[in-house]
Amino acid sequence: MKLIKDISERVVWTYVQTFLGLLLASGMFADGALDLSVLQSAAVAAVPAALAVLKGVAASRVGDPKTAKFE
Repeated sequence: MKLIKDISERVVWTYVQTFLGLLLASGMFADGALDLSVLQSAAVAAVPAALAVLKGVAASRVGDPKTAKFE
């Protein structure tokens, strides 16, 4: 259960950081308009989050099986 919680936390924060980074880089907050680029940013942010899941699973198989970190 600790592994799932660990991976979930990493995935959520990876997604949030990527999504906000994309919004800031695209200038979304500059003009205050919500448009398709927000949806595109949300979709693109899912890619690093999915990679975080894969990394966490791989780390649990190489290191401690109860955590998502390489040791």
